[in-house]
Amino acid sequence: MTIKIAMIGAGSIGFTRTLVRDILAVPELADTTFALTDISEHNLEMVAELCRREITANNLPARIETTTDRRAAIADSDYVLSTIRQGGLEAFQTDIEIPLKYGIDQCVGDTLCAGGIMYAQRTIPALLDFCRDIRELAKPDALFLNYSNPMAMNTWACNKYGGVKTIGLCHGVQGAHWQIASCIERWARREGLLAENESLHRRDVDVIAAGINHQTWFVKAEWRGIDMLPKLLELFEEHPYYAQTEKVRIDVLRRFGYYSTESNGHLSEYLPWYRKRVEEIPQWIDLSNWINGETGGYLRVCTEGRNWFETDYPNWLTEEPVVISPAKRSEEHGSYIIEALETGRIYRGHFNVVNQNQITNLPNGCVIEIPGYVDRTGIHMPVVGDLPLACAATCSASVRVQEMGMEAAVHGDVMLLKQALLHDPLVGAVCNPEEVWQMADEMLVAQARWLPQYASAIPQAQARLEQAEKNGTRVHTVQTEGAARLHTKSVEEMLKTAEESRANAGAADKGKMTKTGV
Repeated sequence: MTIKIAMIGAGSIGFTRTLVRDILAVPELADTTFALTDISEHNLEMVAELCRREITANNLPARIETTTDRRAAIADSDYVLSTIRQGGLEAFQTDIEIPLKYGIDQCVGDTLCAGGIMYAQRTIPALLDFCRDIRELAKPDALFLNYSNPMAMNTWACNKYGGVKTIGLCHGVQGAHWQIASCIERWARREGLLAENESLHRRDVDVIAAGINHQTWFVKAEWRGIDMLPKLLELFEEHPYYAQTEKVRIDVLRRFGYYSTESNGHLSEYLPWYRKRVEEIPQWIDLSNWINGETGGYLRVCTEGRNWFETDYPNWLTEEPVVISPAKRSEEHGSYIIEALETGRIYRGHFNVVNQNQITNLPNGCVIEIPGYVDRTGIHMPVVGDLPLACAATCSASVRVQEMGMEAAVHGDVMLLKQALLHDPLVGAVCNPEEVWQMADEMLVAQARWLPQYASAIPQAQARLEQAEKNGTRVHTVQTEGAARLHTKSVEEMLKTAEESRANAGAADKGKMTKTGV
């Protein structure tokens, strides 16, 4: 069963190796050809060499091909995967630093809010180029699996304007599912329903999560036929770890009645209530892990991970290669979808797809995240129905921001971009309209090299900034590190915790959303 999988952005340290291992853990896919491509030949060859070592050590017939020619990688492929970060860490830094000057304190900044909206402006043109190549060069009906954020806006653009069937994949549901299982496990032991030496896997708890990416809600959680939804607030409040690390999610659970799939730090920046006053932010976050709400936390760990990998790479080449086996497969959806389509083994997961009446109180055409199943006949997404009204209201506000941001990215529409920023829940809670307009101009100018669709508009943005400076009408900004900024460690500092640093560099899920939360 020889197939070809093109992986774009394959210089990604964690995702590429994880996905290659996962796919090769399926016996029928052992002779897969992986066509790895990246704009950085340096990063590409380092990751490819690590993958080749593992394939050789496991005596597998798979092949690794590398090229900086994306079209060559895509040619004749059965599947195309994207893990790109358009603009890299340099652009990512401006997604965090510029909004911070206007009082917008983000933990991640890659899905919504000012950072996520600008990230879409950079990423969508690149993805549409990928889609063109897939249409022209890949096998008929090749499936595009997108891991790149901002997930909903990217997947929306590819399906509406790219002409390629695109599925968006995220691991947020799996992580939160483990948390719910952990809470139920503690309760069940206390109630005598589970022995002290028994533990729960997330598969033991039946769930349905529905909404939009990073704002997906558990509308069903059952264990042994017991409806656990009414108990979740109490169980999370008394959990010794989550009560400290998930304060935003627990507060939303208290007020909505439903638990969010997304991390404390992510969720806090999608809502207008928890990060709008600098002095209040510390009460809602926890600094034991960046994903719990640290200012610019994801930028910090990505920067540390990349710097560590560059320095420590020779040591990675001397390590014993991992054993590739089904028991060591990650929970990333990609390999399971490919396995199901190629072998017929049924896989159930939560995927990002175009809404076609599956969630009946969100607009058709937007991108939703719901449960679906995959077999040899395709990817099948059942009807969920209405979301609870509070969940739907929160998602609806974000959907319209996503729509404006996506359309702005496709058409290079500055006014629509500014309107998307203006209507973003957290941006709108913090900034007045003139601050939004100036911030947008500043971000357009700072990111000009990655925004080809705005080429004619950026000189005008620069002129507006200069004129405001000359007239003395520029709005006031502040120089701040944010409410909860931590120091980005040097390589020398990371040497003190080398094992932890290596794990961070090699992780696909840097949130480390595990059963225990640590």
